[in-house]
Amino acid sequence: MKVVVLCGGLGTRLREETEFRPKPMVEVGGKPIIWHIMKSYAAHGFDEFVLALGYKGEMIKEYFYNYEVLNNDFTVQLGETPSLEVHKGHEESGWKVTLVDTGDSALKGARLKSVERYIDGDDFMVTYGDGVADVNVRALVDYHLSHGRTGTVTGVNAHARFGKLSLDGDRVTRFMEKPSETEDLINGGFFVFKRRFFDYLDCGPSCDLEYGALERLADEDELRVYRHPGFWSCMDNVRDMDYLNDLWTTGQARWKVW
Repeated sequence: MKVVVLCGGLGTRLREETEFRPKPMVEVGGKPIIWHIMKSYAAHGFDEFVLALGYKGEMIKEYFYNYEVLNNDFTVQLGETPSLEVHKGHEESGWKVTLVDTGDSALKGARLKSVERYIDGDDFMVTYGDGVADVNVRALVDYHLSHGRTGTVTGVNAHARFGKLSLDGDRVTRFMEKPSETEDLINGGFFVFKRRFFDYLDCGPSCDLEYGALERLADEDELRVYRHPGFWSCMDNVRDMDYLNDLWTTGQARWKVW
């Protein structure tokens, strides 16, 4: 089952970084966040990826095209016929990565429709290029296959990183710092879809994913939620980037399941 990663957004709330690179290439612990996302999927046995590129997508292409040199030691012999010997050192052997230009201004639904020709199975996965989690992807897929509906969205704890306030008007009746359990769920990405989901999309640049396609799935009773009570975080701004880097540096990166 292939994994589509949406990599095309402008990342305007992280402009300090995304002015120079696409958001999926912003680093956490010295590696692009897209690498962390892909490592999470590969840890569960899913290592075929389709990257839907947009803003500064050429930088993502260059990263994977030069991946062996960038992530291994190598010996180069200079002369009339230069030769390169790569000394294998990374653990990503066997990954298959397809990189697809989907336009600089297209919304997520149009980007997803643009990669349809590279999806050859009955089901496929989709996630955002800026969110990490310790989702059990194998269990997510099993759940999706069990209910038979068109789509599955992973619901994550909206207060996993933030304090929750219980209010009575302006009066705080209860303060819970980072509560571990709550019924409030948000869309955390980590989708699984049946191939027929492409029928809900088109290549028009205004075709979105959340507004339109997913709303229709819900209206038609074709969308189910996989509840993930564990760790989840997005990288929406500089504060998020610093938070993830701090977790990595202090050995608390719960998304590191490999």
